[in-house]
Amino acid sequence: IHPSLPPPLPSFMPPCPAGTRGGGQTLEPAEPALRRLSHHLLAHYQKGTRPVRDWRTTTNVAIDLMVYAILSVDEKNQVLTTYIWYRQHWTDEFLRWDPAHFDNLTQISLPAESIWVPDILINEFVDVGRSPRVPYVYVGHHGEVQNLKPIQVMTACSLDIYNFPFDVQNCSLTFTSWLHHIHDINLSLWRQPELVKFDRSVFMNQGEWELLYVLSHFQEFSVKSSDSYAEMKFYVVIRRRPLFYTVSLLLPSIFLMVMDIVGFYLPPNSGERVSFKITLLLGYSVFLIIVSDTLPATAVGTPLIGIYFVVCMALLVISLTETILIVRLVHKQDLQPHVPHWVKHLLLERATVLLCIQDRRKFSPSRTQSSDMSRQVENTDSTSKLNPYSCEDPRECEAVEGMRPAAEGSPLAHGILREVTAIRQFLEKREEFRDVAREWLQVGYVLDVLLFRAYLMAVLAYSITLGTLWSVWRDA
Repeated sequence: IHPSLPPPLPSFMPPCPAGTRGGGQTLEPAEPALRRLSHHLLAHYQKGTRPVRDWRTTTNVAIDLMVYAILSVDEKNQVLTTYIWYRQHWTDEFLRWDPAHFDNLTQISLPAESIWVPDILINEFVDVGRSPRVPYVYVGHHGEVQNLKPIQVMTACSLDIYNFPFDVQNCSLTFTSWLHHIHDINLSLWRQPELVKFDRSVFMNQGEWELLYVLSHFQEFSVKSSDSYAEMKFYVVIRRRPLFYTVSLLLPSIFLMVMDIVGFYLPPNSGERVSFKITLLLGYSVFLIIVSDTLPATAVGTPLIGIYFVVCMALLVISLTETILIVRLVHKQDLQPHVPHWVKHLLLERATVLLCIQDRRKFSPSRTQSSDMSRQVENTDSTSKLNPYSCEDPRECEAVEGMRPAAEGSPLAHGILREVTAIRQFLEKREEFRDVAREWLQVGYVLDVLLFRAYLMAVLAYSITLGTLWSVWRDA
């Protein structure tokens, strides 16, 4: 063996452990590709400047929005709270690398605080919601940066509650750069507007509100002739589900109004109608007190359903007033004078034809016949006074002629005659009172039918108008 050569190795040697050399020295493991790439990208990165090599280059930020849930709609404070998935995409010219030098790594997640992020905010923000914090962004090897995060958005919205509970609200979310004008940062839409409009893939809320669609619109604006700014508007259109309010608000009111209409079929000369309608009015007042907390309250205006309840209350008051008038008209007729002729002509003749009352004979004046009968009785009575012993049969006349001298001076005959005359006058007076009462009852009945039909037409016209308006607003 040559002395300059190392001694030969033994025929068997144990394998050296990883990271060691034959002399017992430890090898440092190779640095992972993620660490080497992160150090390579952030070593000399300056996040305070816009990431372009030529300052004339505009940074185009593509944004996207998906509505996840409608959390609350505060009509009183005009605030809409939503939960959205927000996405940003832009190109950073200083975050590029060759994947071949980093183990074919094409994407990496970096801390959002370590790189430049556009200052895009929502103009309608009124409060910071409880949004989860996402500390990282994805970066591609060509410099594409994707910032994906969920946001709880509390925004100001002009809520119109006039059509409650069939209202549709349109609230806007305006994304714009708070500082950079359009030559520095321009905005665009990540996806096509049609895809954004009807995207309900992540919408998970099945509460009071349903999402109809999301409209997107890009525009430029300037403040006091200064540089222009780019803004992207998203219109979130939502609709209230009216089933709960229809069952709890509209149906009880409709039932009470139907019972008020049915109450007109009680006899007008019965006092039960007044107590029945007073009970309905008190029940409706209690109902309004109960539902007052359910109705949305704003300082801008009153919803139509509130006006509907007020009008229904007014109709109940009008119905009660009409009932009191009719009961007063047909009650205690003995103390009332005869019905005026113009009232008879308008109500008992013209109104019966207008109202298509079939049995009009019972409304015809009966005083003519009774007056003729009374006049005939008076004539007969006068003749009897002049000739109290008059008779029709000649044989009776012969008998009476024989009795006349004996009865002419009898005081008993004169007393009987006075009693009979008083009874006749009493019966005629009572019949006259009955005729007056009957006439006022007929007038009250016709007037009750007239007012009932007018009231029914007003209620039907009001109900049809409201139903048509709510149907049009719901299907719009």
